[in-house]
Amino acid sequence: MSDALLVVVVVTALAFDFTNGFHDTANAVAASISTRAMPPNVAVGYSAILNFVGAFISLKVATTIAGGIVSAHATTTTVVFAALLGAIAWNLITWRLGLPSSSSHALIGGLVGAAWAAEGAGAIQAGGLVDKVIVPAIISPVLAFAVAWAAILVTYRMVGRRRPGTVARGFKLGQILSSGLLSLSHGTNDGQKTMGVITLALVAAGSISAHNVQVPTWVIIASATALGLGTYAAGWRIIKTTGMRIIKMDPSQGFAAQSAGAAAILAASHYGFPISTTHVINGGVMGAGAAKRLSAVRWGIAGNIVVAWVVTLPAAAVMAAAIWGLTQVLGGGLSGPLVLFTAAILTVLLVLVRRRRAHLVPAPGA
Repeated sequence: MSDALLVVVVVTALAFDFTNGFHDTANAVAASISTRAMPPNVAVGYSAILNFVGAFISLKVATTIAGGIVSAHATTTTVVFAALLGAIAWNLITWRLGLPSSSSHALIGGLVGAAWAAEGAGAIQAGGLVDKVIVPAIISPVLAFAVAWAAILVTYRMVGRRRPGTVARGFKLGQILSSGLLSLSHGTNDGQKTMGVITLALVAAGSISAHNVQVPTWVIIASATALGLGTYAAGWRIIKTTGMRIIKMDPSQGFAAQSAGAAAILAASHYGFPISTTHVINGGVMGAGAAKRLSAVRWGIAGNIVVAWVVTLPAAAVMAAAIWGLTQVLGGGLSGPLVLFTAAILTVLLVLVRRRRAHLVPAPGA
C-alpha cells in the first residue's frame, strides 16, 4: 500500500511542477513578448529549455524544502499529497483569474497547512519558515523594484539623446539574454521545490534515510522535465497581466526588470532560499515603470497582485489542511488520497472536454 501511495504522491508532485511551469512562464517571457523582443512561441520554447537546464544547477533550495520548514516526524506521504493538491488547486484558481501569484508559496503553504492539520503547530519549524520564506518574500520584490528603478534611471540618462529605434533594437537583443538568464534562474529555484517535496515523500516512505537526505538523480530529471513541459504549455492569462497590464513596457524597462529579477533569484538560490520568482519579476516590472513616472504603473492592478501574494500562503495552507481532513474522512491510508487523486484527474478531463466542445461549437450566425 505504501508503494502505491508513494506513486500517487510522486505523480501529484510532477503535476504540481507542470502547473508551476505554465503558471510561472510569465515571469520569464512576459516582458520579452510585450516589447516584441521575441515572438510568443519562440519565447516560450526558449524559456522551457532553459528552465529544464536550470533545474540541474543547484540543490540547496531542495534541501531547504526537504528539511527546513516542516518537521520530519510530521511529514507522511499523505501530508505531502495534501500539500501538493492544495498548491495545485490554488495555482489553477489564480491562473484562471490571471493573477501572477507565487507557486512557491502555494507549495510551502500547502506543506504548513497539511502538517499542522496532521500533527498540530509543533510540526512547523517556525524559525525556518520565517528566516527562509517570509523574510526573503518581503525583501526580494522590494530589492528587485529598487534595482530595476535605479537601472532605468541610469539607462535613460545614458541613452536619452540617442535615436529611439537604435536604442530599442539594442535593448531587445539584451532582453533575449536577460530572458534566458531569468528562465535559467527560475529553473534553478523553482525546479528544486518539487525535488524537495518528492524527496520528503521518499523519506516518509522509508525509501531514503532521514539521516542522509540526498535528492536522487531520477527525481532531478523528472522534476526538470515536468517544469520544462509546463513552461512550454504557457500560461497566457498571466503573461498578459505581467507583460501588458501593470505598465506599458518599453524594451529598456523589460531588460531592467528581467535582469534585476534574474540577479535576485540566482542570489537566493545560492543561499538556499526558496523565494517567489513571481514576486521578484513583478517587483522589477513595477520598479521599471515607476522610474519613468509613478503614474506609468497601474497601481490598482499592482495592488490586486500584492493581495494575491499576501493571501497565497495562508490560502494554500487552508486548502491543504482541508484536503488532509478529507483523506481521513475517506478512510486514510491509500484510499483517501486515491479517491481525491482520481477526482482531480476526472475534473481536469471534464474541463478539457468542455473547453474543446466550446471551441468546436460555431458562433451564432457563422
